[in-house]
Amino acid sequence: MLDFLLNPWPWYFSGPMIAFVMFLLLWTGKTFGMSSNLRTLCAVLGAGKKTAFFAFDWKAQRWNLIVAAGAVVGGFLAANYLSNSTAVNISASTIAQLNQLGINDAGSAYMPSALFDLSAFSNLKSILLLSLGGFFVGFGARYAGGCTSGHAISGLSNFQLPSLIAVIGFFAGGLLVNHFILPLIL
Repeated sequence: MLDFLLNPWPWYFSGPMIAFVMFLLLWTGKTFGMSSNLRTLCAVLGAGKKTAFFAFDWKAQRWNLIVAAGAVVGGFLAANYLSNSTAVNISASTIAQLNQLGINDAGSAYMPSALFDLSAFSNLKSILLLSLGGFFVGFGARYAGGCTSGHAISGLSNFQLPSLIAVIGFFAGGLLVNHFILPLIL
C-alpha cells in the first residue's frame, strides 16, 4: 500500500477519480476551476469594495475556499510525505535541452533552482518576467472566462465549445512560448 502512495498514480486510477469528482460537482450544480477559488478569496478579503467583478455573494461560494485549501494542503502532503524522489521523471533529451538553456539541475530536482530559487526576486529580469507572466495568466483566465483547469476539466466534461476553443488556445500558446519565446528569454 505504501508503494502505491509513494509513486505517481496510474491514469486508470486518477482519471476515474477526477471523473467521479466532476460527477459530484455537476450533480450539485457546481463547476470547478482554480480561478474561481481565487476570485472567492479576493471577494472574502474585500476586493469587491474596489472592483465590481469581486462584488458577489462569496458565502454561496465558500466551498471554493475549501478546494483551494485542499490543493495547498494536498500539495504539501504529497511533496513532503508521499514522494520517494525529488526529481521529475523527464526524458534525457529534455534534460539535455534544459541544460543548454542553463537549467543544470533539470531531472534531478523537482523545481530547478534556475527557475524557482528565491534569488529570482533579486534579479530585475526575473521580477519583470514573473510580473508579465502573472499579468498574462490573470488576464487570460479572465478573458477566457476561466482558467486551464476550469475549462479543461469542467468545461470539456460539460461539452462546452468555448472551453474546447480555450483549451486548444492554451495548448497552442504553451507550445509556442515553450519552443520559441522561452529559449530567447532564458
